[in-house]
Amino acid sequence: MENMIADLSKRIKQARTDREITQRELSKMSGVSYSTLTKLESGVIKNPSFEVIFRITKALDIRVDDLIEN
Repeated sequence: MENMIADLSKRIKQARTDREITQRELSKMSGVSYSTLTKLESGVIKNPSFEVIFRITKALDIRVDDLIEN
């Protein structure tokens, strides 16, 4: 489970950086607080809510499956 969260964190960060979006920009685009986003990307948040993941994927224009698939 811990590896899955680490992978999720890395995939969110990768999708964001691929689009050349800062954490602050993604925070505004998604409605997810900057603090939550930084904690999620760094792996501090171990169990993000589906709503947070959904908002981030919607802002990045990717599917939830894109973050959780191996």
